[in-house]
Amino acid sequence: MRIMLFAGKGGVGKTSVAAGTAVLLAERGLKTLVMSLDPAHSLSDAFDLDRRLMDVNRGQPVAVAENLWIQELDVHEEIQKHWGEVHQYLSLLLNVSGLDSVLAEELAVLPGMEEVSALLYVNRYAKDEAYDVLILDCAPTAESIRFVSVPKALEWYMEKIFRMERNLFRMARPVVRRFSDVPLPEDAYFASIERLFHRLRGVDALLTDTHRTSVRLVTNLEKMVIRETQRSFMFFSLHQLGIDAIIVNRVLAENSRDPFLRALLEQQRSYLHLVTSSFDPIPVLTAPYYEHETLGYGRLKALAEALYGDTPPHHILYHHQPVSFVSENGTHMVRIHFPFVSREEIALTKVGDELVIRMGAFKKNLVLPRAFARLHPEKARLEHETLTIIFGGGHEPA
Repeated sequence: MRIMLFAGKGGVGKTSVAAGTAVLLAERGLKTLVMSLDPAHSLSDAFDLDRRLMDVNRGQPVAVAENLWIQELDVHEEIQKHWGEVHQYLSLLLNVSGLDSVLAEELAVLPGMEEVSALLYVNRYAKDEAYDVLILDCAPTAESIRFVSVPKALEWYMEKIFRMERNLFRMARPVVRRFSDVPLPEDAYFASIERLFHRLRGVDALLTDTHRTSVRLVTNLEKMVIRETQRSFMFFSLHQLGIDAIIVNRVLAENSRDPFLRALLEQQRSYLHLVTSSFDPIPVLTAPYYEHETLGYGRLKALAEALYGDTPPHHILYHHQPVSFVSENGTHMVRIHFPFVSREEIALTKVGDELVIRMGAFKKNLVLPRAFARLHPEKARLEHETLTIIFGGGHEPA
């Protein structure tokens, strides 16, 4: 199953581009599902479906055409399916603290629950080969980064903390009950988390498989949007996802005679050159600025046809490995594609078998292969948008 993520800043047209891509693929005979990862779902609006304002079909796929389905997750439905004991404990804890039971139940929907629910679907569809192509209409950038970072974060928690925390609460539960009314999580709470983790196994490898999964960043020709696209490129690369295209949406036609539009066109022309040169050699695809809203099957198809031309939309348009581990002449190195940053913005630390990479407030724990884990980093250099970290031949000091 081919997996494609469409990501970018809010309002750039990700949903329209994702939906249009799906239309073309369905018409080529490929079973295609578009899944919305944005809590403010708008897929059904893009297809101009005649549905109630908050109707998401209980989070299940809805057929909109031959070979084409859309899915807008319902977080409350997913909580009942996957988060039972966890949600019940959080609701009880908030209720004991004095909150109204209805409000406590709403507040017990924690950040990350929707992302994990979506990942469960991705993993299941991939294992079942339920579709030929799965298109993920991502939320705005910050939520998208959380979506792709959840598998590693959960894996780290399960390996480093989970077992110790479970045993600690098992011992503390009888003692705390004697002195406090505040409930501690029962073992069913931890069993629920463990079941979720086992159902998520393999999804991280699936997302980072650059022969199967790729990200397409959607942007507009505005400086602020382009800067966020550059940051998104850097973050997705750091999380080892391959970006195979940059999609520039709402490009003005060259034949406009209106003075205002001519000035705007000149600005767009310079920004388009900036995008092309910044992301080279990754393909940059452009879609026109239509005089009407891009709503409905026909208009979505026209948008995608203008975007892709004769190029099959589901092909990998550019292939590169964001992170690679290499050994040359007995020297071990990690190479990370790191565009748009300077060496002063990067901080590196090695903790155990993990390389911790910091960029401002952003942090990534990169798990090292066994051959690298026993060594210590000696030096690093940033050249031609590639960060190379060289590991010494000696063992890491105790």
